Amino acid sequence: MSALDRLRKLLAQSGGLMAELAAEGAGARVPAGDGPAQLAAGGPRAEGRREEYELLVEAIYEGYLLHYGAPRVLGAPDSDLRVLAGDRLYAIGLARLVELGDTAAVAELADTITLSALARDAGDAALAEAIWTAGAWAVGWGSSDVHRRAKQLVAAGDPAALEAMRTSVLAAATPR
Repeated sequence: MSALDRLRKLLAQSGGLMAELAAEGAGARVPAGDGPAQLAAGGPRAEGRREEYELLVEAIYEGYLLHYGAPRVLGAPDSDLRVLAGDRLYAIGLARLVELGDTAAVAELADTITLSALARDAGDAALAEAIWTAGAWAVGWGSSDVHRRAKQLVAAGDPAALEAMRTSVLAAATPR
């Protein structure tokens, strides 16, 4: 079962509004892919807990998509409900991560949420996606000085932020 299917099932079992929204979005079928959740779960930091990392990052990413894109699991009929449901998914994912005791990943995903929101608000979808890729990498493999510098550039609104964020993943992935 894919992480999206597991997220849909988790929300359906929770009952209430999130279950209703999951039922409304149940017709949308998205092929399993290599998104942020799979990237994070594929790293050594997720060893032994890959399915849990994939699920919780998928929940957080779905929250982001409810705010800024096309959600894959939930069907929310209006923008206010999309924001509320997105915030709830952020909370679900981060709470599960706290239960795992991974405070470094909590901080990394909090930064990812904040910085991608800044990029989206500035109209830079490419930067937002690069932030998600780099953030997922840092959750799975750990952060680096290059990645921390890239996050500083994003926060400062520096035009070099996109290239720095893309490079932060490449630098971390290159064997030394």
